[in-house]
Amino acid sequence: MDASRPECTGAARGSGLTLGIMQPYFFPYLGHYQLILACDHWIVFDVVKYSARSWMNRNRILHPTQGWQYVGVPVAHRSTTAIHDVMLVDKGAAQRRVLGQLNHYRGKSPYFERVCELVRQAFSRTATLRLVDLNVQTLSVVCDYLGIPFKWSLCSELDLDLSGVDHAGQWALAITTAFGATRYINPPGGRDIFVSEEWRKAKIDLRFIEPATLTYSVDHNRFEPNMSVLDVLMWNDPDVVRSFLQRTIRIVE
Repeated sequence: MDASRPECTGAARGSGLTLGIMQPYFFPYLGHYQLILACDHWIVFDVVKYSARSWMNRNRILHPTQGWQYVGVPVAHRSTTAIHDVMLVDKGAAQRRVLGQLNHYRGKSPYFERVCELVRQAFSRTATLRLVDLNVQTLSVVCDYLGIPFKWSLCSELDLDLSGVDHAGQWALAITTAFGATRYINPPGGRDIFVSEEWRKAKIDLRFIEPATLTYSVDHNRFEPNMSVLDVLMWNDPDVVRSFLQRTIRIVE
């Protein structure tokens, strides 16, 4: 167990706990962090198959001249590889690649050096070649920077019995039940996979978070919504971002 990781103990579980569960994404968009802020504990869902060309090993930043481009890290995997077994091809080369793609922000964005340092911290805090460990650190360093509490556990290390899952919407239900939480919050995009009656029978409050978009000036470029948090933090003071996240949280049924 990584010494920097909040362990999943009995004291961390129980009545009144609000849980969030998401696959491990690479420097995800701002809404991801708003969901973290709305939850008491975060489960990194790393027990299903890895999806190639997904948000797990790449995200979006501004293109040097127009629109956006992908920023990401090369990984080694097979079609049957579980998320927690996906490996970086070369961690050092991956860090240099990401920083290189961010270099066009230099001299334009007011927080260029701070954001590059967040990238360096995420890689330096990652003790393995596992993609999931890097992605957890991308969440952790950003939460630290924004002053957002981040208590988390890897699903693959919780020793949960998930054998009774029959459909996609039951993964979160099974994990929330096993963890002893009484509320689960999901992004709005996954609403259709859940069967409300199953959650009522389990006496778990199923809720959804409404998305909020922070708009901001991006020098001579055209603003692009829902970019990686790396782009958001290039142009915005962390206090401004945290305040936006706090005041725009809206939880609905």
